[in-house]
Amino acid sequence: MTLAKTPLYDWHHAAGGRLVDFGGWSMPVQYTSIIDEHNATRTAVGMFDVSHMARFRFDGAGAGDFLDKLLTRKASVVPMGKIRYSLVCNDEGGILDDVLIYNLGEGDNQYFWLVVNAGNRQKIAAWIEQHLPSEGVVFTDHTLETAMIAVQGPKAIAAVQPLCDVPISDLKYYSGALGTLCGEPALISRTGYTGEDGVEVTVPAAAAIAIWDQILNAAQPLGGLPCGLGARDTLRLEAAMPLYGHELSESIDPITAGLTFGVSFDHDFIGKDRLEAARDAAPPMVRVGFRCADRRVPREHCTVHIGDQQVGEVTSGTFSPTLNQPIAMGYVDPAIAVSGTAVEIDIRGKRVAAEVAPLPFYSRPRT
Repeated sequence: MTLAKTPLYDWHHAAGGRLVDFGGWSMPVQYTSIIDEHNATRTAVGMFDVSHMARFRFDGAGAGDFLDKLLTRKASVVPMGKIRYSLVCNDEGGILDDVLIYNLGEGDNQYFWLVVNAGNRQKIAAWIEQHLPSEGVVFTDHTLETAMIAVQGPKAIAAVQPLCDVPISDLKYYSGALGTLCGEPALISRTGYTGEDGVEVTVPAAAAIAIWDQILNAAQPLGGLPCGLGARDTLRLEAAMPLYGHELSESIDPITAGLTFGVSFDHDFIGKDRLEAARDAAPPMVRVGFRCADRRVPREHCTVHIGDQQVGEVTSGTFSPTLNQPIAMGYVDPAIAVSGTAVEIDIRGKRVAAEVAPLPFYSRPRT
């Protein structure tokens, strides 16, 4: 299979990034070491190419009402310039994807912007087309004509602001604005997937490398580094952010996944009746964290045990550079979903002592 390439592919290759297949895209997993890139993001600035994420636009008078039916959050009431975390569910309430919905533009130029996980781009595009009304909504895919760069960390705003005409510090978390970055049109959003402060910027594909270089030149004197998907995974896991294909899937509903905050029951949407039933019933399992006493790292599908009984399964695991120990997320029987509960995790045939831990593992200091 021929892998898709982001507008920054040539830069990653020239910089010695170790490229891997991720969601059908050739993406850098690391440049130096995952730990160095992780720590740069926690202490200074980490720069990530996230252009593989799908970017969809919805125009027309009926766009808000259409998205209301598609999403678990009511898009039509999202204030201008605000962003909301939401989910797309199937008829049974299973998660097709978790997404970000933006309300952008102004006046007659208002439109909605949807950011979708890379591996789900074709699936969600087909789902949208299946439910799209015959008139009133124009759906376009802008993934290939744009690039998306995440600049994350406590010094991220200091790196980006001199290059940008949007007053970033005035943007609240989960809000965005249209402006210019390095002289190019850009969408600046106060969002991220690392647990740190920062921005995600969407720019024309043709300008991506020049913009990347200018941001990196500003970030490096502050201790910033280009970062790959490896550090992005350790960062998001410390922050307990679920990953589609691991914590989220079509066999898991948002209530079970602990994402009730991303569901508004005050409007009709696909799968709502199933989610209402899940909300009103005892959960079959609960998403929790695990801290491990051993240095062995639990991975996806490792089973969780108390004595002879299997009580759960790991969905993601890593070595946490911040905590200096292995951590994991997974689903367990509600009866043992209590912080401090002693369990054992089967790692390649050996039982390793662990305990149920509260989520998130890491929260950034608030100023």
